[in-house]
Amino acid sequence: MVSHLSTDAARRIAEAVPDPEVPVLTLGDLGIIRAVALSETGVDVTITPTYSGCPAMNAIGMDISLALGEAGYGAVRIKTVLSPAWSTDWISAEGHAKLKAFGIAPPHPRGTDLPVVCPHCGSASTSEIAHFGSTACKALWRCNTCREPFDHFKCH
Repeated sequence: MVSHLSTDAARRIAEAVPDPEVPVLTLGDLGIIRAVALSETGVDVTITPTYSGCPAMNAIGMDISLALGEAGYGAVRIKTVLSPAWSTDWISAEGHAKLKAFGIAPPHPRGTDLPVVCPHCGSASTSEIAHFGSTACKALWRCNTCREPFDHFKCH
């Protein structure tokens, strides 16, 4: 291990990796990086998928490995943990803002019964069209005011 490399720097690099399904978000925005630890031979990164069947986990692991390898961290070992289960409450405030700016309605905190707000015009007069949108973690909605369709990141 190169002596100038740090755990904090490795975490920043891993957290800066874009999400392959919603590339406007980083892994840090999503809160899926659980732990980063250095060893004599490389770095261990623990991640939690947004749901247990997430098809992007292999791509996420490869992208983290590539980013840390390019930064000189040697061997990168990715460990996936399912407990505690990931929650949309782990999405950062910056992640919520990025989702809205990208045209995806961000999730509300778990346990709240707030309306889904259109990310285009801000109207709370919206309707679910389909429970599944462009990915399994999003639902397809339409604004009743501006009539634009949009994805809503499901709360879980």
